[in-house]
Amino acid sequence: METINILAINPGSTSTKIAVFVNSKQVFLKSIKHSTEKLAPFATITDQYEFRKNTILDELKHDGIDISTINVVIGCGGLIKPITSGVYEVNEAMKNDLRVGVLGLHASNLGGLIADDIAKTVPGAKAYIADPVVVDEMDDIARVSGHPAFERVSIFHALNSKAVSRLYAQSIGKKYEDLNLIVAHLGGGISVGAHRKGRVIDVNNALDGDGPFSPERSGGLPVGALARACFSGEYTHDDIKKMITGKGGYVAYLNTNDAYEVEKAAVAGDQKAAFIQDALAYQVSKEIGAMSTVLKGEIDAIILTGGIVYGKPFVDAVTERVKHLGTIHVHPGEGEMEALAMNGLLVATGEIVPKVYS
Repeated sequence: METINILAINPGSTSTKIAVFVNSKQVFLKSIKHSTEKLAPFATITDQYEFRKNTILDELKHDGIDISTINVVIGCGGLIKPITSGVYEVNEAMKNDLRVGVLGLHASNLGGLIADDIAKTVPGAKAYIADPVVVDEMDDIARVSGHPAFERVSIFHALNSKAVSRLYAQSIGKKYEDLNLIVAHLGGGISVGAHRKGRVIDVNNALDGDGPFSPERSGGLPVGALARACFSGEYTHDDIKKMITGKGGYVAYLNTNDAYEVEKAAVAGDQKAAFIQDALAYQVSKEIGAMSTVLKGEIDAIILTGGIVYGKPFVDAVTERVKHLGTIHVHPGEGEMEALAMNGLLVATGEIVPKVYS
């Protein structure tokens, strides 16, 4: 196989992960932390673009990575318009939507912008994004919420969910497109999706208030109580937003977003930590059960993935509740850098054709 050098970029709210792969082998990985003080001068996420790009280039140079050897630069996708799953070459339409944040401003919006700018400095290099959080393959019936003013939308951990599904399919000698899977991504945010023959036909909105709570998100709150809180005069709009995303879940109940810390406290005898951890396992299990009805009980496997899955007590608690539904496969960790590189390699070798964003 021809040697393909791939730079993967994954910006988060307070860090930027970068990795270099030679074909499928990772040869460099770095998580660059961005302190509150360094980010403070930037009014918006988009304003951080040059700072983050230059920080990446400085880090690569410091570690002896020759940027001129890179063939593919692939960034995580941001909050662009809803699109089908796949790899997309970065173009002007995408960059415009990433800058303005057509579905919101998030650090992941910087992935495509930085990838494109770096690729332009290397002759022959191409810039892509893969399976952004706005991948939308939902059946129309899944969009119905109960009131026409509030349509359910697809925002979930598409990159890792799709990647671990393909890896599982390979492990059993089948194609992802031939399987029915329930994939629960369990990290700072939680998404549980029904994958039917390669399409995620239903999934909770993992960003801002749907499905199970998570280490820092409230999930689906009782709407009547939430409406009363909104108009009580006790909270600003920003306060409510933070309750939903950032200061919900474990943060609200236990003052931490670290699932491992919660697990340790529970094992050490902290009854509140144990109870809230079990409540999260309960809600995740209930969402998996709901997705089993979407697939009409025809389930090839249930995949548990994400950082929380490193915790055996949590996995055991979920397994106990859903084992009657089918085979359970555990794939710990986020796997985002590997997923980006895998998609970049598939494009570079011609195994898949990049899609056009418009």
